[in-house]
Amino acid sequence: MENNIRKILIIRLSAIGDTIHTLPLAYSLRQSFPDTVIDWVVEDKAAGFIVNNPLLNRVYVIDKKNKLKSYFEIIKKIRKEHYDIVIDVQQLLKSAVIMGFSNAKRKITQDGGREFSFIFSNEIIKTGRKLFDINYHVVKRNLDIAKYLGCKDCGIKFIIPDFSNIISDKVKDIIQNIDKSKKTILLAPATTWKNKHWTNEGWQELINEFKDNCNIIITASGKEKELINQIISGFSSNNIINLAGLTSLADLTYIFQNVDIVISPDSGSAHIAWASGAKSVITLFFATSAERTAPFGDNYYSFSAQIACSPCMSKHCRLKTSQNQCCKEINSKEIINIVKKVLQ
Repeated sequence: MENNIRKILIIRLSAIGDTIHTLPLAYSLRQSFPDTVIDWVVEDKAAGFIVNNPLLNRVYVIDKKNKLKSYFEIIKKIRKEHYDIVIDVQQLLKSAVIMGFSNAKRKITQDGGREFSFIFSNEIIKTGRKLFDINYHVVKRNLDIAKYLGCKDCGIKFIIPDFSNIISDKVKDIIQNIDKSKKTILLAPATTWKNKHWTNEGWQELINEFKDNCNIIITASGKEKELINQIISGFSSNNIINLAGLTSLADLTYIFQNVDIVISPDSGSAHIAWASGAKSVITLFFATSAERTAPFGDNYYSFSAQIACSPCMSKHCRLKTSQNQCCKEINSKEIINIVKKVLQ
């Protein structure tokens, strides 16, 4: 293992799930190079688990409202630091340019990147895999960088900031006063891609199955309130705790740590639950690949749409007929059976 590395910079700008998937790399670097300065560049919308992270010394946050100005101001600051190593984990043009202008001795990336990002590096790790390889987990891909640098094998470990002082009192009260005689199921139905969504009927069948014998919590961003209202229409408010639009990232980590099971499509919520150490997670995959991004471990389960064109890894369905057909291909009975197994 190299022992002359003074400063390392990680570039992983977005999104929340992708930054979470890079945390095991940061952990491995920190364990192998305990005295090395390890910094990170991230965009503000994905900064929640990076800022104040104990693994890191400094975090550069790109302000997306003033993106171009912020981008070049950060590059100027980075150039003055003279990093020994800069690692482009994102492997797109916007991240590679930062690496290219970084003044670093070693500019490291992996093969398979997009948008000619490789031209900004001077070391390319040969993996023989594309950036979006649907059969290779992205966490393992990121840890291949640690292996290349001679890091010891630390397994897969997520370290997140201490959010204990910023969890809302309302959320604490809800969780602390929930009926402890019942198991608690959390549903996080929303995500950014339409073709990552399960059907409303699927969620409703889950609610109907467990509403009388379990506590049911629903989380989502404020933008997804309409979707959540559609899902829970027809159910008594006494059966469901609807927290759509009422939780911060800190609140979510606290909630996920204090429920019995989290059920979500491939989304930031699923990955936050994994990083937070949720007891059990079920993740649903339609347009994207479970082999690439599913949380895994004891009591962690994933279900994939059984249809020929899935996973397409596309934000927009390519079918001219049967649009988003993959979203109908997971049967709620399968999910119900796993939930019962986990909660028994």
